[in-house]
Amino acid sequence: MLKTFRLGGVHPAENKLSANKKIEQMELPSQVSIPLGQHIGAPATALVKKGDTVKVGTLIAQATGFVSANIHSSVSGTVAKIDNVPDASGNNRPSIIIDVQGDEWEETIDRSETIEKEIKLDSKQIIDKIKECGIVGLGGATFPTHVKLMPPPAFKAEVIVINGVECEPYLTSDHELMLEKAEQIMIGVQILMKAVNVNKAVIGIENNKKDAIELMSNVAASYEGITVQPLKVKYPQGGEKQLIDAVISRQVASGALPISTGAVVQNVGTAYAVYEAVQKNKPLFERVVTVTGKSVKNPINVLARVGTPMNMLIEKAGGLPEDTGKVISGGPMMGKAMPNTNSVVVKGCSGILVIKDLEARRKEMSDCIRCAKCLSACPMGLNPTYLMRVSELAMYDEAESNHIMDCIECGSCSFTCPSNRTLLDYIRLGKGKVGAIIRARAAANAPKK
Repeated sequence: MLKTFRLGGVHPAENKLSANKKIEQMELPSQVSIPLGQHIGAPATALVKKGDTVKVGTLIAQATGFVSANIHSSVSGTVAKIDNVPDASGNNRPSIIIDVQGDEWEETIDRSETIEKEIKLDSKQIIDKIKECGIVGLGGATFPTHVKLMPPPAFKAEVIVINGVECEPYLTSDHELMLEKAEQIMIGVQILMKAVNVNKAVIGIENNKKDAIELMSNVAASYEGITVQPLKVKYPQGGEKQLIDAVISRQVASGALPISTGAVVQNVGTAYAVYEAVQKNKPLFERVVTVTGKSVKNPINVLARVGTPMNMLIEKAGGLPEDTGKVISGGPMMGKAMPNTNSVVVKGCSGILVIKDLEARRKEMSDCIRCAKCLSACPMGLNPTYLMRVSELAMYDEAESNHIMDCIECGSCSFTCPSNRTLLDYIRLGKGKVGAIIRARAAANAPKK
């Protein structure tokens, strides 16, 4: 019997239109805009200035603080300027803009196709190398990987859990990466195991990727301590807490860190990036992106450099269809609608989804009928309709006491609501307000220096 998480979940139509499409190399743009904040935590600080020349892999911005990540140039050329550039949500972000000239890489990067199996670095050296190369979680959260590999002293890692679920409808970049880079991913998993000193790793893959399950299982057989766990198809199984429950049958308590279960969770794309960083000295400056949609002429999986304009990727997939109503950065459940297609690929960009006009229109909202479908669907055991209500009425104490901060913003509640209520929109608003209140309270109670 296939395993899955215990609480809630929904089954959106999969629409994996780009499944089994080989990863294509994206052409270089004439100019890239590389944001300084492509990760959870403090934005990096620019190390270059206008007129500086850079190569592919040159460190151009340094991590600021513990939770931050280095940024490297994805191209060779000349720094045109450092300016604010709109991100996928339309917010201006400080970015390093580089005019592309050729494709000259840093000589320290091993560009050979040879698979390097021997791991020569020790635990600390691995974590330092991952930090140096700016590796972040590629499942969408973009948490700096080196930080995750250094759990607080109160917790001990027992197992590495690898997320090969890709439960978001439409997206296939992780699936195709597993099919094309299985060996490198396994070595990346071994590196992660060595980094946190554990001898066990489990790779969770949903059962709609039978080819990936078979291939990864065959390859894993040659790597001690690594197993593949097929999982029942259910959204949002790719959520960190849901995946831990599904794979090792442990649940993260409200307000607790995932490491409290003994699990360190990493995405398959992150495992591959870790392999490239540690074995090839290659920083994270490119990633696989799915470009798809029901009206898209040629849905694709494409390896694109960070800073490449998204409209270039859309053109490679056949251009923007006439019936386009919305373009989303990410998947349909947790992705964000973009105001335009001029924003750029960043480390956390897993997909570009083009939604047809008729499907993009919001249906008219009606009164809650107390059906409790949203409660049944919530994978965190929350009461979404109540949290929407108290957020709408600015009752933030009630929102906090009813665990609004536990919401993972998966959208299962809105997906299942027969009254088309904008549950997640209001819960996100409430979460933002409650989060600000909690931070202000912590600052006020902090000991004075």
